[in-house]
Amino acid sequence: MSARHSAAALRTFATDLLARAGLEADKAAAVAEVLVEGDLLGHTTHGLALLPAYLAEVEKGTMTRAGEPAVVADFPAAVTWDGKRLPGPWLVLRALALAATRARQLGTGTVVIRRSHHIACLAAYLQRVTDQGLMVLLTCSDPNVCSVAPFGGRREVFTPNPLAAAWPTGGEPVILDVSMSITTNALTRRLQVEGKRFPGAWALTAEGLPTDDPAALATKPPGTLLPTGGVDHGHKGYAFALLVEALTGGLAGHGRADPGEGWGATVFVQVMDPACFGGAAEFRRQTEQVAANCRATPPRPGFERVRLPGESGLRRRAEQLAGGVELHPGILPALEPWAAKLNVALP
Repeated sequence: MSARHSAAALRTFATDLLARAGLEADKAAAVAEVLVEGDLLGHTTHGLALLPAYLAEVEKGTMTRAGEPAVVADFPAAVTWDGKRLPGPWLVLRALALAATRARQLGTGTVVIRRSHHIACLAAYLQRVTDQGLMVLLTCSDPNVCSVAPFGGRREVFTPNPLAAAWPTGGEPVILDVSMSITTNALTRRLQVEGKRFPGAWALTAEGLPTDDPAALATKPPGTLLPTGGVDHGHKGYAFALLVEALTGGLAGHGRADPGEGWGATVFVQVMDPACFGGAAEFRRQTEQVAANCRATPPRPGFERVRLPGESGLRRRAEQLAGGVELHPGILPALEPWAAKLNVALP
């Protein structure tokens, strides 16, 4: 890994690059905040590693630089936006704020976004919701891309279709961010470039044979990623991928049945206020008991202890906020040409 950088310096660097590329100031700041948060949590393929591609999209005009989403529908607890291909992180932060406001009034608030641009690391959004004592569910798909085969098939239909959720406990929140495929497109590309293999048979060749070679997805015709569960239990990841498609493209009324527009996302955001259900104190009492039960479970051989989802990321975040963010070694070299082109000093 490379030298460490302060999170504030990285946010300023990314904000300046995006603003000079043409994004409105608030949008540049929102995108930078979410990308750096991804690196803080250790999601190194979905943090600043995405910035060169985002800058290229801004330059080409395939990421909309300015404006507001259009309201497609607005019911008390259910809102639908047309994101107009505006920056995904900015749209999701706006959607979370609105969903939280509606949740406090109604118990739950849901915002669905069609035609968003890519939204980066899902886990990067969640703690800002749990810090308010609220529960959040966030998922997305990209109807313009497919790389994951349905269970039993050998041709791509889905994207990895990540699903994230978080909720408060008496201590740290539980934070989960999982894909409906064994791995992501971004990690697959990184491993392929680095000449490395998957740790296991995470993909299929074009002929439908399990493989640990990420390059299988670059053949013609391409291979595919396996759904979560792999060749044995991939029906589970496949089923969840269908759920994500229904929550995103289905509820948004825009997805794989429509012409593609380029790299982007269809997004589902839902916030729930426990105070409107069994009570905020009772919610925390229950979630803390389950968390305590998990932590008290004797570890099996090879494990030091039982951890909760998100615990490692939160520890890494705290350590990197104090000691600096350790970027993947390929990130700053990929940004050097953009820094020179846009006259922004490297951190």
